Amino acid sequence: MAKACFEWVRDHIHHSVDYKMNPVTCRASDVLKHKTGYCYAKSHLLAALLRANGIPAGFCYQRLSINDDGEPYSLHGLNAVYLAEFGWYRIDTRGNREGIDAQFNPPKEQLAFSIRLPGEADFPNIFSEPLPIVIEALQAGSTWDEMLGSLPDVLWEEWEELRMKNEE
Repeated sequence: MAKACFEWVRDHIHHSVDYKMNPVTCRASDVLKHKTGYCYAKSHLLAALLRANGIPAGFCYQRLSINDDGEPYSLHGLNAVYLAEFGWYRIDTRGNREGIDAQFNPPKEQLAFSIRLPGEADFPNIFSEPLPIVIEALQAGSTWDEMLGSLPDVLWEEWEELRMKNEE
């Protein structure tokens, strides 16, 4: 069931930037209705589908270079799913395209992106709810290209403070 949910969101919900699609979605129901979302919104839908099927799921983040060459950076949203035989396993429904091949193949993790540059980070935490900074960014943008200009970012040094605040 976890693999079917993952593949359905990855393959049937369009990434807003790849397809230049509006509106900017945040809530799982809106992602499903409009069939589009940024990585964060797609992770919201996947978590909702997994949880509706009794499968524990959480939210994870990476900090990546937007242009693959250093600054600027942005958070990238993905999920973790709890699989009885493997424990917590991270999955990324961002959507595959040339150069991106995210798969569900536990215990091997195959995310859309790997950490390659200074300034990028693979945050180890699994959150029960999306980060407020992500929700705020999604709710502030009205079009995919407007959102692209205001993607949320967190420095590694700020991560611990943000993590603690989110756990309150």
